[in-house]
Amino acid sequence: MAVLNITDDNRKLTDPAEIRDYLQGIGLDYEQWEPSHPLAEDATPEEVLEAYSVEIETLKQAGGYVTADVINITPDTPNLDAMLNKFNREHWHDEDEVRFIIAGHGLFHINPKNGGPVVGIEVGPGDLLVVPRGTYHWFDLCGDRRVRAIRLFQDPAGWTPHYTGSSKEQGYVPLCFGPAFVTA
Repeated sequence: MAVLNITDDNRKLTDPAEIRDYLQGIGLDYEQWEPSHPLAEDATPEEVLEAYSVEIETLKQAGGYVTADVINITPDTPNLDAMLNKFNREHWHDEDEVRFIIAGHGLFHINPKNGGPVVGIEVGPGDLLVVPRGTYHWFDLCGDRRVRAIRLFQDPAGWTPHYTGSSKEQGYVPLCFGPAFVTA
């Protein structure tokens, strides 16, 4: 379940409909998906893609995506810090960044072009986020340093981050505060 933090307004949204509406207002798409059949935690990438084949095909048709894959990042991923350092600075891409989270958590920060406040979107299992091409954003993993996600691409070669050079990300804490990280 996603958590949307609007730090400048001291506001947090947890209702999926409110999150979807807010994100649509700044040009992003957000949905929640359920698998068409149960998936084991150790499901292969092929099994994951099959379980979500209808949703993936719908997205491909709507967004012109030509390929989908599954990425699995854990604390043991080789060169993890170097990989994260490519994406935890404000940047944009020449194509949409599409992520459906299967397991783990991640934190996208979005710097809206409309001049609105920067928002932090903590995504977790079941959350689909589409960050349109040209959107200024950055990404961090949450404390568990795990994320497994379906990615869709318009260019089979993938995309390259184009850095803004703004250092905007330095003003925001790269920590997740959603339900998965609240202790009783």
